[in-house]
Amino acid sequence: MLHPGPATKVTIHLNEDTGATDGFLTETVLAYLMQNGVHGATLLRADAGFGIRSQLHKRGAGDVEGLHTPVVIYFIETQEKVDSIIGDLLDMVTDGLVEAHPTTILKHASAAERVIS
Repeated sequence: MLHPGPATKVTIHLNEDTGATDGFLTETVLAYLMQNGVHGATLLRADAGFGIRSQLHKRGAGDVEGLHTPVVIYFIETQEKVDSIIGDLLDMVTDGLVEAHPTTILKHASAAERVIS
């Protein structure tokens, strides 16, 4: 469990259809994070967006533009955990952007940890 205090938020910007050796890169990244003990990660799908080539991609466009929509995966972890996995994560991202920002965990609660009497 993450405890209140300093942490690092890592955000990975990808395209939904970016491939990896075993499927899509989004699936590969999420599996990697789970296998390496990250406490949690979130994948968000955008309705529309554009990247460095300034080409707008919209969900449901009906052609390749509709398949190439942006997604974001983010997770918050201790700096030590980020340091231990970031090298492999950066090697995985062959088309996208990875950023990290310092943050502060104010509270981390889990319903599974509550005692019911």
